[in-house]
Amino acid sequence: MAVHVLTLMAWAEDEPLKSEYVAESVNTNPVVIRRMLCELAESKLVVSQTGAMGGSKLARQPEQITLLDIYGAVESRGVFSLHRHPPNRHCPVGVNIGTVLNEVLDEVDSAVERVLANITIKDVVSRLRPCVSSTVSKRKPVAKEPVLSARNY
Repeated sequence: MAVHVLTLMAWAEDEPLKSEYVAESVNTNPVVIRRMLCELAESKLVVSQTGAMGGSKLARQPEQITLLDIYGAVESRGVFSLHRHPPNRHCPVGVNIGTVLNEVLDEVDSAVERVLANITIKDVVSRLRPCVSSTVSKRKPVAKEPVLSARNY
């Protein structure tokens, strides 16, 4: 969801977006978006202004924000996690499974982080543009106000 939000902001360029507007695109409640924006602001990925002309926008250029930055801002744990309760210490598997799986989890996390570090929000926008171009030409406009402005197509 955070990648969606930041990609929408990149698409809007320097125009601040209201949480209600972003929530409509994500198809969630604006409160969920506001909570996420707080996390993203703490990581210095977005800046927000209150008031009638307020909203949120990217704090940096899209090419300067990696998916790893976003992952670090909104995820508290690695890709996978171990048992919530310790396994049986008297079992030959249970006594050592945590040590073995921690090593595996470290490898998985490292691999995921390497991939995420090499993809930026600008890359996501670039990958999205051909998809948007093909769907825009095939679909009729919706009755609601469009989520993305025509200047960005």
